[in-house]
Amino acid sequence: MNTKLLSEKSLSVIDQYLNFNLGSATCPIPYYNNKKTGLRGSLRVMVGKGSPKEIFEEVRDFTTLEKIDTKNLDSMSLKRILVEKNIGIDCSGLAYYVLNAESENRDKGTIDKHLSFVNAHGLFSKIRAKINPEKSTDVDTLADNKNSRIIETKKIEPGDMITMTNDQINHVLIIHQIEYQNFIPVILHYTHAMAWPTDGEYGHGVKQGTIEIIEINKPLVEQRWIEAGKTGNDNYTLSRAQKSTTEIRRLNWL
Repeated sequence: MNTKLLSEKSLSVIDQYLNFNLGSATCPIPYYNNKKTGLRGSLRVMVGKGSPKEIFEEVRDFTTLEKIDTKNLDSMSLKRILVEKNIGIDCSGLAYYVLNAESENRDKGTIDKHLSFVNAHGLFSKIRAKINPEKSTDVDTLADNKNSRIIETKKIEPGDMITMTNDQINHVLIIHQIEYQNFIPVILHYTHAMAWPTDGEYGHGVKQGTIEIIEINKPLVEQRWIEAGKTGNDNYTLSRAQKSTTEIRRLNWL
């Protein structure tokens, strides 16, 4: 069985979100839902769009100010600080930084140079999008035909996205690894940021899962999705995919 991976640069970005480290503590960055809080004018780190470096600096400054001894900080305490300070990453924010790293690694430059900000209407919105592209990149933007194209399952590559769009909450997964049998993809490994209803106050955040390709010509939602040991109706990510227009997409310049 052969395996393809994202670049080391992109995988490093994923690792920094999945295994956020401060002192002796490590935890996944929590999921942040900007639509629930509405703090659109705040700093990137406070609206689910912060880079790992920005998140680290914000938490470091807070623990210094509060005189918290990070040398003795445990992982659950670190997660509580992040959640209670409303610091997290949303799914499109995570996608932005991972795909930006991949675009740079392929010598295509940063993705803000390529993206068409389809939801930026009017002069001031377009200026804001250019100044803060991370905050202006949502799932609608990534899934728009001006920015990405639909890919068949048999042609999927690391760096492709699985977008889920509907009338309520959109979502995006990033494919970071693919396993092949006889040059046909058989297992897709994905990374995303999400809150399952069963996660409680502190269980949500950056997660990973797999999709086993049972029949290559069937829709993606009919394959076997596994996350947190859950499959079928118990897998909330799959249930979201089943209730959405779910597509495999690739950025047009990659």
